[in-house]
Amino acid sequence: MSKTTKKSMLIPLLIVGSMNAVLGFALGVNAFFIPFVQQAFNVTTSMSYLIMVATFSAYLIFGVFTGPILTKAGYKRGMVIALLLMAVGFLLVVPSAKTTSFPLFLTALFINGLGQALLTGAYSTYVSIIGNPDSAAARISVMGICAKVFYAAASFILAIFIDLADVEIGDTIVPFYVISAVLLVMGLVYYFSPLPEVKAIGEDPVLSEKGNDSAYADSKRHIWQFPHLLLGVAAIFFTVGVEYLGLSTINDYARSMGLPNPQNYVWLVSAAMILGYLAGMLLIPNCLSQTNALVASTILGMTTTLVIVLIPGAASIYFVPVLGFASALLWPVVWPLAIADLGKFTKAGSSLLVTGIIGTGAIALIFGFLAETCGYRTAYIVAFPSCLFIFYYALWGSKIRT
Repeated sequence: MSKTTKKSMLIPLLIVGSMNAVLGFALGVNAFFIPFVQQAFNVTTSMSYLIMVATFSAYLIFGVFTGPILTKAGYKRGMVIALLLMAVGFLLVVPSAKTTSFPLFLTALFINGLGQALLTGAYSTYVSIIGNPDSAAARISVMGICAKVFYAAASFILAIFIDLADVEIGDTIVPFYVISAVLLVMGLVYYFSPLPEVKAIGEDPVLSEKGNDSAYADSKRHIWQFPHLLLGVAAIFFTVGVEYLGLSTINDYARSMGLPNPQNYVWLVSAAMILGYLAGMLLIPNCLSQTNALVASTILGMTTTLVIVLIPGAASIYFVPVLGFASALLWPVVWPLAIADLGKFTKAGSSLLVTGIIGTGAIALIFGFLAETCGYRTAYIVAFPSCLFIFYYALWGSKIRT
């Protein structure tokens, strides 16, 4: 871990936080597309959730390459490459709209997902190792606030160009030209930004010679010998599934019940998650350990899921934001627990963790199928087993060292 003071961390965290805002915006655009494509491309509800699959399958396929890219290019250049990939993906939305091609549209989102995968692996690891590992969750919570504000803001930004109440596929052409151009400019700005490189314990051979090494990692020959990391991949799978479940479905849920202004309900989830991040920033590690925060979050998540499923009528939708609050600290805690003690394998471990983000698409697809066959309210039950596994990881899985 780099010996970095709070003052010296400020500029790097601001830079990475702004990049994370871009990531949140990109994911918010995905959520906007789910109800939109049902009409634009004439597909079913479950088919519309292929949007999430297209984006997050890129994490599975490209995830293993993020480590080598970050090793060769470094964190800053890796994040710049990510922004360029996202720009290309959004630009391809334009020809898909002109030709009304759903396969081309999914391809555009897949390429965008490649950039998201690289940016996610880079920022999460960078923020985890730049300071004290016991407070990594608090730093990642700051990143979460940046992402969730712009996730919810995506629909408002798109509303500048598009009538969200009556979207025509041709309306997407101009905004995605603009979004692509903005990402290209941001990539250029970040390339010349003063973002320092950092290394985890055991990554720097010079520091290792001085005793700043990870003896546990030094005894391993390959990444598959870290059981807490392998279980961490599964934990990330379920973490992202729960985290984006409320964000990506609540507007569609509100629309299915005929509630007024359904496009605004995502703000309730985003606000709840921001409160969860703020709680993490204030309580971790001084009042609450990262592990105990994760245990409390999963218990609240399981309880809230049952409430959503069992309460009849429109009242259940107001517990979806509570699920968002419960899920806020899952990622900030699971990621640093999973990369702990990896030493020289840290970047390779990050690559493996990125592949677990396919859980967002997988859980969304399961939710879409259940929503179509059993109803939206019942479909939220997918969050229960997800939280249950993360509960196991917090208490036992993350502590395995063999």
